[in-house]
Amino acid sequence: MALCVLSLGGCIFFKGGYSLSGASIPAGAKTFSVAYFPNNAPMVSPTLSTTLTEALKDKFSRQTKLQMVDEGGDFAFEGEITGYTSTTASVSSDNYALLNRLTITVRVRFTNAIEPDNSFNQVFTAYTDYESTQLLTDIQSQLDEEIVSQLVTDIFQASASNW
Repeated sequence: MALCVLSLGGCIFFKGGYSLSGASIPAGAKTFSVAYFPNNAPMVSPTLSTTLTEALKDKFSRQTKLQMVDEGGDFAFEGEITGYTSTTASVSSDNYALLNRLTITVRVRFTNAIEPDNSFNQVFTAYTDYESTQLLTDIQSQLDEEIVSQLVTDIFQASASNW
């Protein structure tokens, strides 16, 4: 089975689909949808649901040629934030916290209407460490954005990469 590869403006076409930024999108896929991800974690960051939902929409809008639709896309994402925790990550020899770790966990249900075998229901977790001298409330928005960026990259790769 021979593959024909043409590089055209950062997009590589091959038999069966196209690739952008390492993504392998089936040729029949035209749309994607992202449902709002509610925050069902015991500890809640007020803007996290919106930040995650919008970041996932933005990633697919910027890095694929798929068109966003409100619901029922060829690539459809739904899920929930299930964990949001801050724990001690590093302790000094005299038992004082040096670093804390903010961890966010998200359950994602991905439906690939074109290639249903590539659909999944998976948990994604990402974290970042911060100095224990900083109050979480002072840097929460910044940390949330850093972690959401990693989560969105992981979700994108899991749903659109040809491993």
